[in-house]
Amino acid sequence: MFIEFFHQLKAASIPVTLKEYLTLMEAMDAGIAEGKVENFYYLSRISLVKDERHLDKFDQVFGHVFKGLEELSEENTYDIPEEWLRKLSEKFLSEEEKAEIEALGGWEKIMEELKKRLEEQKKRHQGGSKWIGTGGTSPFGAYGYNPAGIRIGQKESRHRRAIKVWDKREFKDLDDSVELGTRNIKIALRRLRKFAREGAPEELDLDGTIKGTANKGYLDIQMVPERRNTIKVLLFFDVGGSMDDHVRICEELFSAARTEFKHMEYFYFHNCLYEGVWKNNNRRHTERINTWDLLHTYPSDYKVIFIGDASMSPYEISYPGGSVEHMNPEPGALWLQRLTQVYENAIWLNPTPEKYWSYTPSIDMIKQLFSNRMYPLTLEGLDSAMRELVR
Repeated sequence: MFIEFFHQLKAASIPVTLKEYLTLMEAMDAGIAEGKVENFYYLSRISLVKDERHLDKFDQVFGHVFKGLEELSEENTYDIPEEWLRKLSEKFLSEEEKAEIEALGGWEKIMEELKKRLEEQKKRHQGGSKWIGTGGTSPFGAYGYNPAGIRIGQKESRHRRAIKVWDKREFKDLDDSVELGTRNIKIALRRLRKFAREGAPEELDLDGTIKGTANKGYLDIQMVPERRNTIKVLLFFDVGGSMDDHVRICEELFSAARTEFKHMEYFYFHNCLYEGVWKNNNRRHTERINTWDLLHTYPSDYKVIFIGDASMSPYEISYPGGSVEHMNPEPGALWLQRLTQVYENAIWLNPTPEKYWSYTPSIDMIKQLFSNRMYPLTLEGLDSAMRELVR
């Protein structure tokens, strides 16, 4: 199958060489991948891809060749660890089978059914369609499939269908020191500028000094305050879940914004805005900032930018208690309405390609809440967004 992988890469017009392939095989023989799928992915990518323009094609070929690892044969000489074999046991349903599985009937019904099953269930279950367990098609548990359910005890999202997650989830702060690829973003952000001279006179006024000296006959040094961009910005970053796919571009945007805006504050949220936000993902459970306090701290002349894929269960936007992580007293839509009432200049940047927006109902809901001021997180989209904010 590794030879097939090599041929598929060549067929996709990725310039891989035989020497690079043999280097990958030597690394596998040396055990560098440690028998882990993720390690093998990064090892093969760094061995075979020389230009970042080919990363998307590489991911597509890798996903096609190694999908579910079902093509690994007994003739393969590499040791397959228990974790890989366990993943092989997960049930992959056909599109027809998926279409036959229906949700239990809405938010209230699902929550009532979970409570009932928690009271009735006495032991662990595997591969079923009813109880809280692993595998199978039950709407409750881990490593199974159901169009709408509650994820319990699973390491990470697979189908991104959960309407609530009952696990302690850890998110990482965005790195604001990333530089690669930020130059063009900085240029786009520069449309959002309003210069003024404020503060103590610390900068030499050359024209004023020349004029004063010429009039008085002696050196008359004139100083003026530094010319600064007076635009004030609030950034709200969606983190975790489906946003893990967009960390790189969010870090590039974060780095560029740090450089361009001297008056900038940032906050994190997950999926939708609720009653609390945070600035440190490692302490998000203990150091929350009340959203009400935020709305009363920063005046209405701030420009507000949300960055998120807006991809979530519609319950998270429209229902009290709909948050995937906690029982929110008020729906996310209400908090977004409050924010857009305070800040007239507010936009939403979406890293998901615009051609896919119509396939996700929650994206359209967020777009309407922002009065259609949602823009793709591309250079063209950034340019349009900044024009909107300076109106």
